Amino acid sequence: MTRLDQNRAAMQLAKKAGVGVSQVTRMTIWGNHSDTQYPDYKNALIGGKPAPQVIHDPAWLADTFINTVSKRGAAVIKARGASSAASAANAAIDSLRSASTPTPAGDCFSAGVLADSNPYGLPSGLIYSYPLTTSDGRSWKILPGLSIDEDARKRLDASAAELKTEREAVKDLLGAAV
Repeated sequence: MTRLDQNRAAMQLAKKAGVGVSQVTRMTIWGNHSDTQYPDYKNALIGGKPAPQVIHDPAWLADTFINTVSKRGAAVIKARGASSAASAANAAIDSLRSASTPTPAGDCFSAGVLADSNPYGLPSGLIYSYPLTTSDGRSWKILPGLSIDEDARKRLDASAAELKTEREAVKDLLGAAV
C-alpha cells in the first residue's frame, strides 16, 4: 500500500506548489507502510524541477509534509471512523497499472518488494518499498542513482529496522503456533 502513500504524497506536493498532481513525478515512498516510511520529497520532481526548488519551505517539507503523509491513514480513520477503502482500492489499481505498463522516462512508482540486492545498501530479506520502474510491463527493477543524504539514510534505516522487528515477531508467532 505504499502506492497509496505515494498518491497522498504527490497530492500534498501538488497542493503546496499550486499545480496539478500530474506535474509531480519521481515521488518515492521508501520502507514500510507505517509512520516510519520516508516520502522522498528530495528526489521528487514538480514540473520537471526538484521539489525543494519549487516549494521554498524547508520546514514544511521536512516536518509537515513527511508527518502528514506518514500519518494520513490514521488521520482519515480518526476523522471518518473508517478507513479510506476507496483510496486504497484506487491505489491498488494504480499499483497494477504501474507494474504492467512501461514507466514513463524519468519517473518511477513505489511498491514493497523483496529485493535481496539493491543499489541503496538496504538489508536483504525484507519486503521494502523502493522506487521501481518497468520497461516492458512484465518485470520491474529498482531505480538506481537517487541521492540519499544523511537524513534520508537515517529514515530509510529506521524503516528497515522496523521491518526487521516485524519479521522477527512473525517468525516468533509462527514458531509458537507450530
